[in-house]
Amino acid sequence: MSLFKEELKIVNIGLKSFYEDLKKQGANVVHVDWKPPLGGAKAVEILNEFSKLNIDIEKANAEAVERIMNSQPTLVGMGIAKDVVPGMKDNLILHAGPPITWDRMCGPLKGAIIGGLIYEGKAKDEKEAIELIESGEIEFDPWHHHDGVGPMAGVATASMPVFIIENKTYGTKAYCTMNEGLGKVLRYGANGPDVIEKLKWMEEILYPVLKEAIEIKGEINLKNLIAQAVQMGDECHNRNRAATSLFIREIAPAILDTHFSNKEKKAVIEFINANDHFFLNLSMPAAKSATLAAEGIKGSTVVTVMARNGTDFGIRVAGLPGKWFVGTAQEVEGLYFPGFTKEDANPDIGDSTITETGGFGGFAMAGAPAIVKFVGGTVQEAIDTTLKMYEITDAENNTYKIPFLNFRGTPTGLDIKKVVEKGILPRINTGIAHKDPGIGQVGAGLTYPPMNIFIDALEAFVKEYSD
Repeated sequence: MSLFKEELKIVNIGLKSFYEDLKKQGANVVHVDWKPPLGGAKAVEILNEFSKLNIDIEKANAEAVERIMNSQPTLVGMGIAKDVVPGMKDNLILHAGPPITWDRMCGPLKGAIIGGLIYEGKAKDEKEAIELIESGEIEFDPWHHHDGVGPMAGVATASMPVFIIENKTYGTKAYCTMNEGLGKVLRYGANGPDVIEKLKWMEEILYPVLKEAIEIKGEINLKNLIAQAVQMGDECHNRNRAATSLFIREIAPAILDTHFSNKEKKAVIEFINANDHFFLNLSMPAAKSATLAAEGIKGSTVVTVMARNGTDFGIRVAGLPGKWFVGTAQEVEGLYFPGFTKEDANPDIGDSTITETGGFGGFAMAGAPAIVKFVGGTVQEAIDTTLKMYEITDAENNTYKIPFLNFRGTPTGLDIKKVVEKGILPRINTGIAHKDPGIGQVGAGLTYPPMNIFIDALEAFVKEYSD
């Protein structure tokens, strides 16, 4: 009975409203900000089994993160996809995200594939392209199965020019096409004559000029450019203004030294200068070449791939090489171009989440406050996003630093265990494609992956490494 004669001390767990009500009544109360795992009882059970594993996961993750951070992505050249991309062939079309069949593809991915077949001269219009696809002559495969990445729909065909990025520390190589710009472009599912005309110009003028310029200039250290850009207000996913400007400074003198006409040189420089997103197609393979170095590390729970095809969202994990864990692609909350609304939007799409996987992109939003003018939200939300991402990653980057956070390194090494344990999902900023083929970009915004893919990956990890 003496217990009830003492001053009542209350610990409130969960709903903060209970704490606030007790506080108003003058109670001696403290609040514990806790909530059950997003995966519910299944997540709790898997975490319990995970704790029994007899392997040094911490050491494995340290190695994976060290490999990602110590990588030196370098632009070493350019080539035509069928000549340089591993496994590329004439009847193969590469796309963003995890594997998917034609019947399940979303509108923008179908639109981009149709455009790719027209670009290749395999079809003269949409009708012929669909007939060719349904004949079974065309094969589809994720970019990630070929050491590359593609923004949004991510479609690449055999004749398309690609950048070649080499990780000078570990020898891995990654590939990506060139960026067309915003709006009505192939990667957003547009495929009209103007889209094909631009792609042909990129193949016949932009590519030869840049290829020769890179040969004249020599290798370009992309890691240095990304590090500088992050300190200049970019996060190198949806904001690439500083990075693109830095790239122009690197390449412009060499462009002037190429053998092409002044008119062609001027057109190339103007094209890059007018496209703030040009560097995206360099930052993405830069991140891919780094995360490739971490794949296959036994016992690591670090994510090496996050990718979406507009229907599915998939991840891959360092300690479970070659396996996809897939869930439903989520809606994107954001800002829309005039004349478009949320009703027009396709779910989340693209390989550009490789930037977050590599330690920048949405994880570095605190260093890119201006991004909120493009994707929505507030400056404080951008800062809070980065701070939150430290809770589900294993390290602070040793190169990519955020001045506003006293040069704290960006959150690096997304950990499936921490995501499930803390119920915090990685934050992604992205473009928004129209849900129908042939239209293109309609906005930009913010989203998350589905929780089930992290739970499924952790469950598979437990099964793989149980005694």
